[in-house]
Amino acid sequence: MDVSARRVAALGECMIELFRRPDGALTMGFGGDTLNTAVYLARLGTAVDYVTALGDDPHSDAMLAAWAAEGVGTGRVPRLPGRLPGLYMIETDDKGERRFLYWRDRAPARELFVLPQSPALVEALEGYDLLYLSGISLAIWGEEGRAVLYPLLDRVRRRGGRVAFDTNWRPRLWPDRATARRAYDAMLARTDIALPGVGDLRDLYDDADADAVLGRVRAAGVPEIVLKLEEPGCRVVDDGLNAPVDALVPAERVTAVVDTTAAGDSFSAGYLAARLAGRTPEAAARAGHRLAAVVIQHRGAIIPRAAMAAATS
Repeated sequence: MDVSARRVAALGECMIELFRRPDGALTMGFGGDTLNTAVYLARLGTAVDYVTALGDDPHSDAMLAAWAAEGVGTGRVPRLPGRLPGLYMIETDDKGERRFLYWRDRAPARELFVLPQSPALVEALEGYDLLYLSGISLAIWGEEGRAVLYPLLDRVRRRGGRVAFDTNWRPRLWPDRATARRAYDAMLARTDIALPGVGDLRDLYDDADADAVLGRVRAAGVPEIVLKLEEPGCRVVDDGLNAPVDALVPAERVTAVVDTTAAGDSFSAGYLAARLAGRTPEAAARAGHRLAAVVIQHRGAIIPRAAMAAATS
C-alpha cells in the first residue's frame, strides 16, 4: 500500500535547538523526538501531520515554515499568544555521544490537551490511521493531559486506527518513578506498535535484562514490538495471527559516528514508513537501521536532504 494513502499524526514537542560546534560557536535549528520522526516520515513519502502547540513568536513561525517545507502537515498546531517554544542545547563528546541542556518549563506544547482548542483537535485526531507519540510526549502533558489522551487513543483503536509508542524515558521530566510507571502502563495497554529501548524500561521498572523488558511489554498486550537492544540491533516480535515473528535484526555497521542525535527517531520513521507500505516487520527493521546509520554520520537531528539517498537506496 502507498504510504501516502495513510493518515499519520505525530504528537509531541518541537524546540529550538542550539548546537555547540567544536570552536565554541552555536548554530540554531529545530528539533524534538517526535518532530524528527515526522520529518523523516515525510521524506520517506508518508502523509504525516505534526501535532503540538506553539507561541505566536517569530521562532514559532519559522518552525511551521520549516515543517511545511519538509512536507509535514501543520494544520493541527494551536498558537498561544505571548508564548515561546522550549529550547535545548546539544553538546557532543569526541565519540559522538550527546548531552542535552533544556529550557522548556513554559513551552506551549505542555498544554496541548487542555487548551480551548483541544476538544476540536481531539475530535480531528480520531480520524487518523496512526497516532505516534513518545515517552517524552507522555511526560510533558502531565496528568491532566494524559487524562484526555488515553480516551482518545481508545476511540482511535476502536475505530480501527493504530497507536505507535516509542518509550524514550527521560527521568528528569517526571515527578517520580511511580507516576511514570503508571503512565507507561496505561500507555502500553493502548499501544499497537511499541518501540521500547531496553535501557529505557530496565531503568524505569528495574527490569533485569532484555528478556524481562520484552516480557513486560508483551504482558501489556502489545501485538507488535520492536525492542531496541543495547548492542547494535533490535528484536522484532509480531504476534500476528497469520505469521508470528520473533527475530533479531542487526544494525548497519557504522565506522565513524559523528552525532547520535535522532538515531532512535529516524529508526522509528524508517520502521513505520516501511510497515505502512506493507513490508514485513523484519524488512521494516532493516529499513529503520539503514536510515539511522546514515543519520548518525551527520551533525544535528535532521540531516541534509541530499544525504537521504543513501538511506533509501
